[in-house]
Parts: sequence; structure tokens; C-alpha cells
Amino acid sequence: MACMTADFAGRTALVTGATGGIGLEIARALAGGGARVILACRDRAKGEKVSAGIPGSMVADLDLARLDSVRAFARALDEPIHLCVLNAGIVLLGDRVRHMTVDGYERHWQTNFLGHAALVRGILPQLRAGNARVALQCSVEAALAHLNWDDLQGERRYGPFRAYGQSKVALGLFGLELARREPALHVALCHPGIAPDTAIAPALRAMLPASLVQWVTRHLGNPPAQAALPAMMAVTADAASGTFYGPGGFLQFWGAPRQLRLYRSLRDEAAARRVWALVDE
Repeated sequence: MACMTADFAGRTALVTGATGGIGLEIARALAGGGARVILACRDRAKGEKVSAGIPGSMVADLDLARLDSVRAFARALDEPIHLCVLNAGIVLLGDRVRHMTVDGYERHWQTNFLGHAALVRGILPQLRAGNARVALQCSVEAALAHLNWDDLQGERRYGPFRAYGQSKVALGLFGLELARREPALHVALCHPGIAPDTAIAPALRAMLPASLVQWVTRHLGNPPAQAALPAMMAVTADAASGTFYGPGGFLQFWGAPRQLRLYRSLRDEAAARRVWALVDE
């Protein structure tokens, strides 16, 4: 598709979560268009292995579940960023244990939202210098989720779906506030649909019979290359900042990418300002 074959020559791209699945396909597409791609990843050995297969790429250490790692990454980045895809994320389906990071945050909350938000805030000068196009990978789960301001991190009532959904709503609201605060940047939200053969696969296999997982993968899932298309559209499409992209198929589970209407959970500008302020706390 056209959005996967844009000319990125002379541009530097930053992709989080690029060592497998959807993020790997995004990194390949950006490099295929001529971009120099920074693979920001937690596992350097895995990153180096992936980088060997992506011409013009390099690996940088980034663990979103550690704010000291985020700060170190931001300090070390000394060049303009033209394309930024915040793709990394976790979803601990089937695990009822509330996991905490070393910084004292619920793991979904920090990995999916707070780590990325702190990263963006830390590299704003580099994003501004590159007049960057920034894509934030949201989730179809954000259509069903909402922020419980009295229990953002599941201290009172925890469930992995709830934690994941809240983290993705927060990330989306942060992105929309970024678009309002930084008019020189082009910021877009995207979601990949359902991609059951990526990082979500182990959780699905733990929760569901093998035959059902196979059926879901075959009939409801977006393969990684297809699931990467909304993010690629987000960094190439000629549309206003703050636009949202995702699959156009049934329930937005799969299909060719298209522009979407913002989910109800993402339309509250006051909530977006509150989410932005959380990064300062």
C-alpha cells in the first residue's frame, strides 16, 4: 500500500517495541522507505539481532518500565527525530497478579502510558528540531475503557483488561494533548486491530483452548504486516494533527487502514489536560 512505501530518505525514525511483531514491521517499512531507524528496546541482544536485518538501523537501550532508563535515553539522544512511533506495550491477559515496576507504578500503566509520556516530554527538543510526525499506538480496547480517576492503577480493583484499557486511554489522551500543545509537530493516534499472533499470543494460549486460539488467529486477527499499516498511515497521511487511524474491517479488528472517529473515552479535553499533568507528578 502507498502508506507503506513513502520516501523517508534523509529522515531519522524512532520506534519503540521494534524487536518483534507489529513494531518490527513498522521498523522494516520505515527503513524500506530510506529512513535511518533507531530501535529503542529493552533487550539489547534481541535488538542487535533485529538490527542486523534492517539496513541503516541502530539499537538504543530503553526500558519503559524504568524511568531512569527513559531519562538516560533522552539525555543520550542528540539528533533531530523526524518520525516517532510509540508502539511498545504489554498486556498481561490471564494474569490476575498486580505487577509493579521499580518506580512503584502498576506495570501496564508505566509501560504503556507513563514511560512513553516521559519519553516524549524528555525528547521534545529533538522532536521539534525534526518537525516530527509522532504516532501513538492506542488499542481497540480504548473504545470500551475509561479512566477511573480514583483508581488509575488498580489499587482498589485490579484486572489485566481494565489495567491495559486505562493505560491505552491515558496514552491516547496524552497524544491528543501533545497535538494541542505542540502545533509544530504532527501527532496522530492509531491502533493495529487484533493481532493474536504477536505478543498477545502467549496470553491467549494460556486462557483459551488451542482450537479457539487458532480460530481467532485465522478469522479475527490482523497479521503483523497488516497490523502495522495504521501506524504507517499515521506518519504519512496528509491530515490534521490529532487524527486517529485503525483497521476498517469488522469491529475494527482487521482490514485496510482508514481514518476513524475518536472513541468517546478520547474526546474529553479536560481529561487530556489532567493526563498531561500526571507526567509532572
